Amino acid sequence: MKKIVLSLVSLLSVSSAVYAQETTTENSNPSDFKHWQIRLRGVGVVPNESATVGVIGGDVNIANQFIPELDITYFFTKNIAAELILGTTKHNVNTVGSDISAIGGPTSTNIDLGSVYLLPPTLTVQYHFYPGKDNVVKPYIGAGVNYTIFYNEKAGNTVADIKYDNAFGIATQIGADFNITDNFFLNVDAKYIFLKTDVTVDATNLASGLTIPADVKINPLLLGFGVGYRF
Repeated sequence: MKKIVLSLVSLLSVSSAVYAQETTTENSNPSDFKHWQIRLRGVGVVPNESATVGVIGGDVNIANQFIPELDITYFFTKNIAAELILGTTKHNVNTVGSDISAIGGPTSTNIDLGSVYLLPPTLTVQYHFYPGKDNVVKPYIGAGVNYTIFYNEKAGNTVADIKYDNAFGIATQIGADFNITDNFFLNVDAKYIFLKTDVTVDATNLASGLTIPADVKINPLLLGFGVGYRF
């Protein structure tokens, strides 16, 4: 948590320095850009999952998903912006290659852990480039912080219950806007979020006192395409 906060503060400090430089050199006319834009994207969520599973061992599998996503961006200057990304997704989860021979099961099996919803609001600071005189294509890069809320957990038919801890993560981003008019544009975007959570599986229905801890890395890649409007 401390490293995340320090990274974000460092990023904001660099952005502030760039902002101050642009204000004195490039931004003599502060009205030559629009401050706000919104986008609606379709996003493929591809977890790059791995886990350390206690007691029964094995790994974890988290299903891919496709979701709608809304983002709101504010431009401090023509180049520096902050983007708030909003969306929610549901994932099915199961262990892979777990050993449940201690309770009379196989030495390598997959255990259904039901499903869980993720609400991962993400705030990034971006730098936008203007490589051509006509500004038809506007690429950008960004980095920031994510906070994922796990909710509506369903344990499935095998274990009694499951709990996920909410968690912070670091987000990185690259993308481009393709102008259609002064206000409307198309967008492609890729984000990678470094995210892990502590999971506790209540399996007391299988064996008395059986609780299974797991350290799960989700690390999702988010690939998006959508439309936007600036004003």
